[in-house]
Amino acid sequence: MIDVHLKGRGITDPAVLSAMASVPREAFVPEASRSRAYDDCALPLSHQQTISQPYVVALMTERLAVRPGMTVLEVGMGSGYQSAVLLAMGVRLFAIDRLQSLTQRAVDTLRKIVPPEQFKRLHAVTSDGARGLPEHAPFDRILVAASPPALPQPLLDQLAVGGRLVIPVGDRAMQRLTIVTRTAAGLHTTTDIQCRFVPLVGEHGWPER
Repeated sequence: MIDVHLKGRGITDPAVLSAMASVPREAFVPEASRSRAYDDCALPLSHQQTISQPYVVALMTERLAVRPGMTVLEVGMGSGYQSAVLLAMGVRLFAIDRLQSLTQRAVDTLRKIVPPEQFKRLHAVTSDGARGLPEHAPFDRILVAASPPALPQPLLDQLAVGGRLVIPVGDRAMQRLTIVTRTAAGLHTTTDIQCRFVPLVGEHGWPER
């Protein structure tokens, strides 16, 4: 996975590669899919959710440009795999999922997998992720693993000066990975690869079907 799917596709950040190498991906994948845990593809979870492909996890983490000690908001906790990667990079992590069953399963898995000094830096919440967590803002970094039709204003409002938001934005079929940075002068937005994520459901995302 590291040599072929990550380094082979241009992931170069040593901290990201080290974090990805340290996390046992199979622990976050449903048992029926564990033989494919290190394939470079998304795999299904319950409730029509997915665990993102390794390359996309690595790319989003690299674009996030985290450093140890930063306060990070993760929207769309899912399996907890991305959470484990971020915790391995030394951040203080606030993770949200709108589904209680996924949040609890992710926390239970992380408690077993990550070292205690990492786990104590995790605060997991079941909530509407597009609203963020204003009571804990501002955040140095925000990573969103589900796609809204437009940038959610609450997440922009909760981004610290010097902060960065990485989020897929587009329609339900296809999105562009979008990077927003906040400077003292305002917001700066760029786009990256095409991608496909599950919809971000909520007040500032898509309505639930």
